[in-house]
Amino acid sequence: MTAKTEGTVRERARTREERARTGERLTPADQAALGKDARDLAPLESHAEFTPDKSRDPVGLLLEQAQSRVPELVPIRHGRMLVSPFTYYRGAALPMAADLATTPTPGLRVQLCGDAHLSNFGAFASPSRRLVFDINDFDETLPGPFEWDVKRLAASLAVAGRDNGFAAKDRRKIVLAAAESYRTTMRAFAGQPFMDVWYAHLDVDDTISEFRSQFKAKRVKATEKMVAKAHTEDSMRAQAKLTTEAGGQRRIVSDPPLIEPVEEIFPEVQADQIYQLIGEVVSKYQRTLQSDRKHLVEHFTLIQLARKVVGVGSVGTRAWIALMEGADGTEPLFLQAKEAQVSVLAAYCGRSRYANQGERVVAGQHLMQAESDIFLGWTRVTAPEGVGRDFYVRQLKDWKLSAPIEQMIPSGMRAYARLCGWTLARAHARSGDRVALAAYLGGSAKFDQAIAAFAETYADQNERDHAALQAAVKDGKVQATMGL
Repeated sequence: MTAKTEGTVRERARTREERARTGERLTPADQAALGKDARDLAPLESHAEFTPDKSRDPVGLLLEQAQSRVPELVPIRHGRMLVSPFTYYRGAALPMAADLATTPTPGLRVQLCGDAHLSNFGAFASPSRRLVFDINDFDETLPGPFEWDVKRLAASLAVAGRDNGFAAKDRRKIVLAAAESYRTTMRAFAGQPFMDVWYAHLDVDDTISEFRSQFKAKRVKATEKMVAKAHTEDSMRAQAKLTTEAGGQRRIVSDPPLIEPVEEIFPEVQADQIYQLIGEVVSKYQRTLQSDRKHLVEHFTLIQLARKVVGVGSVGTRAWIALMEGADGTEPLFLQAKEAQVSVLAAYCGRSRYANQGERVVAGQHLMQAESDIFLGWTRVTAPEGVGRDFYVRQLKDWKLSAPIEQMIPSGMRAYARLCGWTLARAHARSGDRVALAAYLGGSAKFDQAIAAFAETYADQNERDHAALQAAVKDGKVQATMGL
C-alpha cells in the first residue's frame, strides 16, 4: 500500500471516529466500511508476521518489572517461570506486550484482557449460582488493539501443546480452532442486537451437554467430576484448608514464604495498629460496592489477614487473603485483596483513564465478563512504610474451576480452544465495534491461518526467551528459588 493510500484510509477512519465521538451514530454500513478499510492498514495475512527486534531484552524487562515487587518473593516468581516454557510464558506478559507493539495493527481497539493465555480462562460461580466459563484474570486490562489478546491466546495454545508433546499438525488444528471460533463468533454477534450480546454467557452444564456426543464417556465423566468438585471450592473449603482453631478462634496457618499472617510480616508494629489500618481500608473498599452488596459485606467481621503468594506472573505483587466471619461465628468468608500495578500494556497502548489501578482492573472486568463476583471492588492502601498502593478485592474461591492443561489430549485442547475463542470474542464484542471487527475478519480463513502461523513463530521465540532466563540464573544475573 502506498503512503498516499494509507493516508486516505486513515483519514476516512478518523472521520468516522470523529463522528462517533461527537455523538453521531455510525450506520452499520459505516461500521462495516471502517472494518474493511482497516484491511488496507493491516492485511489479514500480516498477522502472521513477527520479526524479533534486535534490541529486545526480555530478561531485562522482567528485572525492571521486579523492582516494584516484594523483593524476597521475586526469586519465587523466577523459579516458577523456569519450570517450563509454558510457565515462562505465563509470567512473560510484559515482554510479549513489547513484542506485539512491533506487529502490524488495523487500529480496531477493544477492552483487552492484556494476558489472555489459556490458563486465564476458567469457571466460577455466577451471582445466580450457575457455573459459568469466562476470562478470570484482568490484572493487565486496558483498551488496545483487539488482535493482541487473540495472539496472546493463540501462542499460549501452541506453547502448551509443545509442553504436552503434541505434534505440529495437532497444535496447528488447536490454534486454528481458537481463531476460527473467535472470528465466526464475532461475525455472529455483529448480526445480533447489542442487548443479546451483553447477556450472552457460557454456562458450563449446558456446554457439557452440547459436547457430550463428541467425547468418550470416560472423558465426559471426568469433566463432570471436576465440575462437581468445583461446587465445593468455596470459603468453607478454604477455611478447612488454610486455618486452624486456636484459643477458640480460627487463625490462618503460617506457611512462609507462601502464606504469612500480617502480624509476622510487620512484627515491629502493634497488632491493634495494623488492624485499625485494615479496618479503614475495608471501609473504603465497601464504598466501591453497590449498596446491597455493601450491606452483605457488613454482615461479616474481619478476623485475620495474611499475605499469600499466587500464580506465576503475579508472584511478587502484594496479595492478601482476609478471613472474615459471619455474626454467628460459623459462616466464613475469604476475600482476596490483590495489588494492581500499572498494566504491562500502558507503555504501548497509553495510560489508563483511572487514577486507581484497582479501579482500572474492576472496570475492565465488569466490561469484559458476562457476570462478575458480587464482592468485586477496589481500594487504596497506605502501607506501614508510608507507600500508597492500589488493590482490587474479590472472593478467594467461589466454585473455582481451572482446566488441567497438562492432562489434555489434542482433541480436548481443541475443544477448550473453541470455548476460549468464543469467550474472548464475546468479551471484545461488548466493548469494541463488533460490526467493524466482523467486517475486518471476514468470512474466509485468512485471519485464522495467519494467527496459527504467528503462534508457532512466537512459540519458538518463547523457547529462546525461556532459555535466556535459564542462562541469566546460571550466570547469577537473576535470582531464582525453585520448588515453591
